[in-house]
Amino acid sequence: MQKISRKDPKSSFNISNEDAFYIVGFVDGEGSFNISFKIRKDYIHKIQVYPSFNISQKEKRILGWIHEILDCGTIRNRGDGVYYYEVHSLKDLVEKVIPFFQKYKLKTKKRKSFLVFTKIVMFIYLKKELSFEDIQKIYLLREQIRVGRKRKYSLIDLRRIWKSSETIRQTELHK
Repeated sequence: MQKISRKDPKSSFNISNEDAFYIVGFVDGEGSFNISFKIRKDYIHKIQVYPSFNISQKEKRILGWIHEILDCGTIRNRGDGVYYYEVHSLKDLVEKVIPFFQKYKLKTKKRKSFLVFTKIVMFIYLKKELSFEDIQKIYLLREQIRVGRKRKYSLIDLRRIWKSSETIRQTELHK
């Protein structure tokens, strides 16, 4: 069994290939890479782009093991007997989650979701501030990821929220 050393500059994961591929298979079946838009009163333009990697599972122990391997994120009890492992820190997504799944490739249609997710996360990570054009670009990229439910906000909703925050800001500037 080959171990990947912490000295390997391309990897900070001290894990056997067997364990790494187990995690990949587990995430292929139970994980998700999400980009959400949240409305936040404490944001200048009221819109937060919220990337997250998560896994829901009844067995907390396996989530704890994955949490330990990736060395980031949190585990919560949803209250219905299901535990939820989530990573949403941009820094942890860029430095830990994305490199792991770049090294150990997903095999299902989730791979496409991961690739789109990676593009969006890297785009956000490299920007200091997002314009509405950036929000629109992220929204359209995210549309390449199929989900089994209706999205909470349409692009029209986001534009309306953005414009209303601009109106408020301009009004405040002229006081």
